[in-house]
Amino acid sequence: MQAIHVTERFDPTADLVLYPGDCRELLSQVPDGLVKLVVTSPPYNLGKPYERRLALDRYLEQQRQIIDECVRVLSETGSLCWQVGNYVEDGEIVPLDVLLYPIFAERGLHLRNRIIWHFAHGLHAAKRFSGRYEVILWFTKTDRPTFNLDAVRVPQKYPNKKHFKGPRQGLPSGHPLGKNPGDVWEIPNVKANHVEKTDHPCQFPVELIERLVLALSDEGDWVLDPFLGVGSSALAALIHHRKAIGAEIVAEYVAITRERLRLAERGELRIRPMERPVYDPLAPSASMPPRTVQIGKPDVHL
Repeated sequence: MQAIHVTERFDPTADLVLYPGDCRELLSQVPDGLVKLVVTSPPYNLGKPYERRLALDRYLEQQRQIIDECVRVLSETGSLCWQVGNYVEDGEIVPLDVLLYPIFAERGLHLRNRIIWHFAHGLHAAKRFSGRYEVILWFTKTDRPTFNLDAVRVPQKYPNKKHFKGPRQGLPSGHPLGKNPGDVWEIPNVKANHVEKTDHPCQFPVELIERLVLALSDEGDWVLDPFLGVGSSALAALIHHRKAIGAEIVAEYVAITRERLRLAERGELRIRPMERPVYDPLAPSASMPPRTVQIGKPDVHL
């Protein structure tokens, strides 16, 4: 395999644009309408090590600036997926998707799904029920976006179920490739024992982004993550033969992204397989081992 072509500034010939700095500086370099999929999880304004806590109105204004640029670079058949949780102040939660929705609507985007990402583990709350979900807002510019449902179907609950009457009596009642995954996704978050864990405290699982990449883009398309973190969205794009653009302001996370890319180029990066069921202690044999992935271009022999 040939190494992928990585640049720090936008280059249309690159496989990955990895910008070590503020995403607004990178977005200014990207042409209008280039990107098929924007997928990201911005800081939640909680004062994590990678962010500076702001007054809520200033945080929302910062988000407006970045969303404006993301909408500009998004293609007419593209999708924008903004994954958020809750802002917390004085013990009260504020759902960020509720605050951010008007910003997207004012820019003429259409909300196609409010996807619930459910996970079983996390911090345990003492004064309220423990949070076990976050939200992905999926927006499009038009009502005809790229949508590859067959690429992300999941196994039927009753694969052998058949029509019991009518002209299709005795024939399978479900789609042969599987069912629509719906808008509630149970995918483990990245905690200490997760195969993908790095030093980032709020890391995307690759399989979460893989589903979005496969469904909402085609091979060769550009996938943009303005808050790249440790590169999970870029890896999901490259694994599936897309091109990636991302910015990350924390030097440590840029270094981790580069190391993950090196491992993937050597075919040594391990990720959790999309097909792996959520672990059931009553049926441990139903699990499957981590998947080893490789990125790069096939060698061309003349």
